Amino acid sequence: MTKPSRSQPAGTPAAASATVPALARGQGVALWRQIAGTLENEIAGGSLHPGTRLPTEAELTARFGVNRHTVRRAMEELESRGLVRVEQGRGSFVAEDVLDYPVGPRTRFSETIRRQNREPQGRIVRLEETVADSSIAELLKLRRGKPVVVAERLGLVDGRPVVIGAHWFSVDRFPRIAALLAEDASITKALSQLGVPDYRRLVTRITARMPTPEEAVLLEQARSRPVLVTESVNVDAAGSPVEASIARYAAGRMQIVVES
Repeated sequence: MTKPSRSQPAGTPAAASATVPALARGQGVALWRQIAGTLENEIAGGSLHPGTRLPTEAELTARFGVNRHTVRRAMEELESRGLVRVEQGRGSFVAEDVLDYPVGPRTRFSETIRRQNREPQGRIVRLEETVADSSIAELLKLRRGKPVVVAERLGLVDGRPVVIGAHWFSVDRFPRIAALLAEDASITKALSQLGVPDYRRLVTRITARMPTPEEAVLLEQARSRPVLVTESVNVDAAGSPVEASIARYAAGRMQIVVES
């Protein structure tokens, strides 16, 4: 299917009064499949642009002359195929292009997004001091129970959330990291101010799972859509760990590309 150009206007509700061919009833093709096919053709043809808010369930019910269950089944089909995204509390939208997110020795969120002519943003949603459990202690090469700062950061592209990253730092090594991140959400900037002007990714593990309710809300996605999970460690020039992180990406908006 040819993707509509991203330059088309987005966010405008689709007209519910568009001319619709009569559904073929009693001819062996389920009504929900015909509705899904009609909407898919409108997306492919450009009359429904990426980011466009789709008509409500009630509007589609009236448009096609069917019940809500039939419309709901059609929308589930489109969502499962990545043509439509559902944002909790906001409605359904035509899916935008999936962004490539390269993961290599030097991975920086803002730089990566700007290279694709998109606008990155980030905000801290949780910032606290705690103690390292066994898994975080192993990643940061600390003793279990040592104090660490965890910063949970929501990354956005063009105003839409795409990733939640939890980042752990040793308090002994970076006693000012929490204060710096409270002022500015940039981890790269904070580490530079603390004497780590550059760092590289030592290891990345990639898995996938369904989101928790909290993750689905932050990422503004349905709980039926998976998230990609990366576990990584960044080290300084001497090879000492400076940060351990676990990131959860909205799989319908980002795809991870491993670089050598």
